[in-house]
Amino acid sequence: MIETELEALSFPDAPKMVTAEFPGPKAAAALAQSARTESMARGGGRMPVVMDQARGVTFKDPDGNTFIDLSAGVGVSSVGRCHPKVLAAMREQSESLMHAMEVNSTKRTELATKLSEIMPEGLRGNCITYFTQGGSDALEAAVKFAKRVTGRHQVIAFHGGYHGVWQASGALTTGTAYRKGYGPFMGGVIHAPYPYAYRFPFDTTHKSAEQIAGEYVDYLLNTPYTAADDVAAVIVEPVQGEGGYVPPAPEFLQLLRKACDRSGALLIVDEVQAGAGRTGKMWAVEHSGVKPDMLTFGKGIGGDVPMAGLVMRSDLAAKIPDGSAPNTFAANSVSAAVALTNIAILQDPALNLLERAHALGQEAQERIRGFNSPFVGEVRGRGLMIGIELVEDKVTKEPLKGERLGQLMGYLTSHGVLMIPCGRYTNVMRVMPSLTIPRKLLFKALDVFGEGLAKL
Repeated sequence: MIETELEALSFPDAPKMVTAEFPGPKAAAALAQSARTESMARGGGRMPVVMDQARGVTFKDPDGNTFIDLSAGVGVSSVGRCHPKVLAAMREQSESLMHAMEVNSTKRTELATKLSEIMPEGLRGNCITYFTQGGSDALEAAVKFAKRVTGRHQVIAFHGGYHGVWQASGALTTGTAYRKGYGPFMGGVIHAPYPYAYRFPFDTTHKSAEQIAGEYVDYLLNTPYTAADDVAAVIVEPVQGEGGYVPPAPEFLQLLRKACDRSGALLIVDEVQAGAGRTGKMWAVEHSGVKPDMLTFGKGIGGDVPMAGLVMRSDLAAKIPDGSAPNTFAANSVSAAVALTNIAILQDPALNLLERAHALGQEAQERIRGFNSPFVGEVRGRGLMIGIELVEDKVTKEPLKGERLGQLMGYLTSHGVLMIPCGRYTNVMRVMPSLTIPRKLLFKALDVFGEGLAKL
């Protein structure tokens, strides 16, 4: 019954290619026009894909080709695109109130109340929300507020981290493409190793990557002469996103919590990509049992509309002066209504989407390993946040060459499947579909991926 209900949300014939060539003529014209009129500083502008209509986990391009989307708009569409309940909420809310500037409005207050109810332990029922439009904005706010409440100025972040692309958030982010030529960024950021076990730079014979990375942060924070003498916060992704879909063992976050407690630094978890049920729990930090001081959210909470923010302990929020961080368009009433609807769908006991994501993710990982491809170095993840690290050689772990990746991407898109890469060498393919993906469509798409691997 549930699978039938989920299948009804998407186009039934996906994947289906109807043009002799890909991209088709209408999509090719749209791509050319975009190249003339839009900045390619955005992320996916060079991909040969044009979205024209979308339903659930599928979309059509202007030529009528139908795709299965394993990217969910980079983890945004937690309940799928154009969900009927979301559309109904948008219509209803748009007829009563949309923009309310920053004065109180019923929907934003209702959403703040709901967020407090669903936060992880440590924040649940004892937190204040500051709304933003996007994840980068939320991280900017996190840094600003952490400095204010602690009276300190340094921040520890991690190699491979992605926290946004503006001034403070860009300083936290380590990807070369986001940094090169844009400096200098905000000062005071110290980067430490993330426990990326597959490519960890230190010997793990006697200690795990999580132990080494966690103990190193403790050393930075609590040892003299490390120059980390004024740290306001440690900012970490509970599962690293752009850095390669890396899910550390719970011990890592537990060690960070202890180190922060010893030093007086705040622990801020960036849940913009990993949150909203993607890992099988509402928040990825819940896998560790750690209580964060602040949490950033975005993407999957808003889904089809922009919605993000920072949630902080109430005692910390009390130290932020009124009116010191205005944000005119945040928590638009339509966005708030949609976010409330998305949360209700994620929590619907009849669908059980979070537990389903956990089980379906495990099954998907086994299917991918079963391809027995010489190019698959590692399959890892939690829930429906799965990374497939592609290599030229499993022994040397040499990352897959760009021309091979291009061949694979071309095969996928020309056969109606959208997957997007990430990772420090852009060699990690992501399986990050909407949590409402029907099992049938997920494994159809994965079989196309397996066929593409076999063609390399």
